[in-house]
Amino acid sequence: MNRIALVLGATGGVGSETTLALLAAGWTVRAVTRNPERARRDFPRLAGVEWLRGDALDTKQVVEAAASASVVVHAVNPPGYKNWKGLALPMLESSIAAARANGARLVLPGTVYNFGPDVPTLVDESAPQRPVTRKGKIRVAMEERLRQASAEGVSVLIVRAGDFFGPHAGNSWFSQGLVKPGKTLGSVTYPGRHDAAHAWAYLPDLAKTIACLLERNDELAAFEVFHFGGHGFERGGEMANATRRAAGAPTAAIRRFPWLVIYALAPFIVTFREMLEMRYLWQRPLLLDNRKLVRFLGEEPHTPLAQALRETLAGLGCLPESAGTNRHPMPAAV
Repeated sequence: MNRIALVLGATGGVGSETTLALLAAGWTVRAVTRNPERARRDFPRLAGVEWLRGDALDTKQVVEAAASASVVVHAVNPPGYKNWKGLALPMLESSIAAARANGARLVLPGTVYNFGPDVPTLVDESAPQRPVTRKGKIRVAMEERLRQASAEGVSVLIVRAGDFFGPHAGNSWFSQGLVKPGKTLGSVTYPGRHDAAHAWAYLPDLAKTIACLLERNDELAAFEVFHFGGHGFERGGEMANATRRAAGAPTAAIRRFPWLVIYALAPFIVTFREMLEMRYLWQRPLLLDNRKLVRFLGEEPHTPLAQALRETLAGLGCLPESAGTNRHPMPAAV
């Protein structure tokens, strides 16, 4: 492999962290964005990226941007929860075309949306994928399309992870549900059953994992899938306890998520309807089995939870010394 990577979605949570991890590993990184000038201004921490004007839906632009690249990272998603059906697969086709044209490996950061309520608590890479939601079915269709592309000569790497958190995680459940960015933590809102196991992924660790796997690209199968264990809690509510301890507020209230409000407004707000579809992932236990990943790498990159949470809270402006600053805001994707 040469060390040139194209990242689609570099202004998002997992895309920006993967970009940083690749830069730190000595890669030349290009990124497609509709507004390169704005990206350079709003993302100074991504200094060193070659920003290219383009749109993930424009196959010709993506193929041209990927010229000579050995890796294409598909970390782009439709904004919010809107129009996944109309946008997700067409954007993926652009990345497949770019990877095929350059003999590159296509990397997809995967999710647990693929799995329905019937999977066991500890889910490995071979678990059946029988989602009951629209987004889950689209995610399965994306992976099926990648498997087909792999049979046609495109190398694929999928790394599935749980809910994201981190100082640059963007519109995640952590930053939009558990805490209030820009405000000193006074309470934590938890969306799920406190006794249901839940998987979380600290984005810098996930990004480093992807970079480490790419360093051993020659040892990967043509179609390779790994599960990233991250920070998994046998009792999901422990994430709320750990968050308030990390904030130095161990007695802060833990509040219930206002699901009744979401139900009431769902007929009028698309995002709320999609949230309700995915609620089962907060009600049933689900952890990711990372034993295959650990066997391959020797260990999974893992930041201690207290450190990961403090960095996340500091970045979101939720600690007393950073309140009101949100020193790592995530602008809308550009």
